[in-house]
Amino acid sequence: MSPAEFEAWSTGKTLDYTVDGSLWGSEMHQPGRQTLDADVGGICRSGHWYPQGDAICFVYDLSPGPYCWRFLKDGDKVVAEYTGEPVGGQIIVTLSEAPVPCSPEVGV
Repeated sequence: MSPAEFEAWSTGKTLDYTVDGSLWGSEMHQPGRQTLDADVGGICRSGHWYPQGDAICFVYDLSPGPYCWRFLKDGDKVVAEYTGEPVGGQIIVTLSEAPVPCSPEVGV
C-alpha cells in the first residue's frame, strides 16, 4: 500500500493490530497524519506518521523512534510488516470506528 493509499485508508479510523488472533494494540488516525496509539497494557501516546519511501514511519511523544512499517494488502486483509527487528507472528490490521481507550491524561 503506498503512503497515499494508506492515508486514504486510515484517516478517521482506528487501526486494530492483532498477532496470532490476540489484540496487540490500537491506533486512532486523525487528519493531518496525527495518531493516538495504545498498545495492550501500555500507555496511550500521541504522535504522527510520515512516508519514507514505501514505508510509513511513526514518531510518538515520550518514545524513541521512528518506527517504520509497510502495510501490505493480502486479499481481503492488510498485513503490517515492521522494517526493523522482526515481530513474532503475522500482524493483521483491521479498521474500526471505535476510539482508542485512553484515560483523559494521554501518555499517563
